[in-house]
Amino acid sequence: MISVVIRNKNQAKALSFLLKNLTERYSSDFNEIIVIDNLSTDDSQEISIQFGARFVSIANFSYGGSANLAAQEAIGPIVVIFSAHSYPVSHDFFTLIQKKFEGNSNLAGLRCLHSTNDYQNYIKGISAIEDPNKSGLIFSGSAFNKKVWEQHQFRNDVATFEDKEWSKRVIENGFEIEFVPSIFHYQITRTPEQNFFRFKNDVVGNYQLWHQDVTLKMIFKGLIGSTFSAIKNVIIELCYNLKRFFYLIRFVNNKPNRF
Repeated sequence: MISVVIRNKNQAKALSFLLKNLTERYSSDFNEIIVIDNLSTDDSQEISIQFGARFVSIANFSYGGSANLAAQEAIGPIVVIFSAHSYPVSHDFFTLIQKKFEGNSNLAGLRCLHSTNDYQNYIKGISAIEDPNKSGLIFSGSAFNKKVWEQHQFRNDVATFEDKEWSKRVIENGFEIEFVPSIFHYQITRTPEQNFFRFKNDVVGNYQLWHQDVTLKMIFKGLIGSTFSAIKNVIIELCYNLKRFFYLIRFVNNKPNRF
């Protein structure tokens, strides 16, 4: 039994595609779909109902809190969690997850594949013990064992990386995190405001979990480096805009023969 949980906030278009994908390609592979929604103001609720998903609102959102709510609401012993802007691709996505859990009673979670880092660590056999960041869970395409969660819930007081923190903790308590070759796609375009929000959380999360400190020297070095890089990119883009412009001028005056 698999419960699919989707975390969502104002992602109606992406949510609709994910739900269409799930219900048309994988309907026999799971028992339920739950949308954990952070007070969306678009038509996310209507879309969820249209596809038969259970819609659950969360007001005081935190990454760990929303993951805990997902586990609480799920009826299945295996919880597969997505963000609204991600979706499964491989035809055996859920079948492989089910087989992995059936074959290992000590399994706390599975990380699916969506990026170069995932695939490289999977092929190289780099375990979550060695690299909990790139081989531990990522809560936009991962599965976890609800029975393990009942013993070790997600933390509400971490700014982000609640998935990696949980991965480290359950491994320290004798459980296992593995890769599974279930492929999904992750697609999102963030606004500058959203990128800044994520940046702030990542700074806190990197300090809490990976002990990456921040110093004044690093801050000023980063400012100088990012400013130089931004100016360089603007100059390069301007140069190629001009190259394209002059090429088109020449093309207009010297068009090749049509076939």
